[in-house]
Amino acid sequence: MLDAHADVLNVANLKTVFNTRDGVVHAVNDVSFSLKAGELLGIVGESGSGKSVTMMSLLKLLPSPPAEISNGVIEFDGHDLRTISDEEMRKVRGGKIGFIFQDPMTSLNPVFTVGFQIMEPLRLHMGLRKRAARKRAAELLELVGIPDAMARLRDYPHQFSGGMRQRVMIAIALACDPKVLIADEPTTALDVTIQAQILELIKELRHKLGMAIIWITHDLGVIAEIADRVAVMYAGQIVEHAEVRELFANPHHPYTRALLETLPDVSDKSGQRLNSIDGQPPNLDKAPVHCEFAPRCKHAFDRCLKENPARRPVNADHDVACWWNPPGEGAADA
Repeated sequence: MLDAHADVLNVANLKTVFNTRDGVVHAVNDVSFSLKAGELLGIVGESGSGKSVTMMSLLKLLPSPPAEISNGVIEFDGHDLRTISDEEMRKVRGGKIGFIFQDPMTSLNPVFTVGFQIMEPLRLHMGLRKRAARKRAAELLELVGIPDAMARLRDYPHQFSGGMRQRVMIAIALACDPKVLIADEPTTALDVTIQAQILELIKELRHKLGMAIIWITHDLGVIAEIADRVAVMYAGQIVEHAEVRELFANPHHPYTRALLETLPDVSDKSGQRLNSIDGQPPNLDKAPVHCEFAPRCKHAFDRCLKENPARRPVNADHDVACWWNPPGEGAADA
């Protein structure tokens, strides 16, 4: 039984770059976080903020070249995943860390049956024979709410709806009872009814299986419903990190505040347009030397344009990378 207070994953000072013909793209810049057993960590931010690249870096899923993990430690199960061999990494992928990819429409192979694709990790990582793997695959489909599971194993992905395909992706990710499940915007392409069903399913499975989960999304409403802690990413950096209730009640970074202001107010009957964040995300053609959000920030001052702030504590469960402090707070350390 895992210690509920033990870290199952520790990431420190992770940096990932892409070496392109036009120069180096600094996609992930000094990212650090930890994940405890049974915990759900939400990773939020606009498109292009580095969420997916960070998580794919953990499992070496990025093509190299052009991608290169230039720095950092990824500590999992007593090993640094940066230093283990390709063969050992294949045992981690799917076997110990499950990954639900963003688009089930393209992540499933159209020329293989759903049963084959669920059984493959079971035979590879757990050594199950065909009959045992097939039985387990049917149990997994039942677990994620697909009826007539044994018969549906013979079907191909095009014979499933979008919501059902996403459930199949979840079944594949859960096949080998991983310690950690990474879900990369798994409900983005689904309608709101199916999205609600998937969220309920994840909460139920987390309770049943006790796994740690990293949930990547741009939807703060989803995070408010399911997460324990939240890391807010911008320009390949974590700019704020807090317990979920603390983040919503006491956001410190102007970017976090701007994201929260874009949420619709269901009590507002005036028909006003939704808020948006002015400006564009930065070009990451060089490593950050100042606050990357400063050009879009109404609170920016001289220091923001000269120095890139490190994360500093707000309280025991909350830290922020920002030179500005909200009204009523003391000035940030010089």
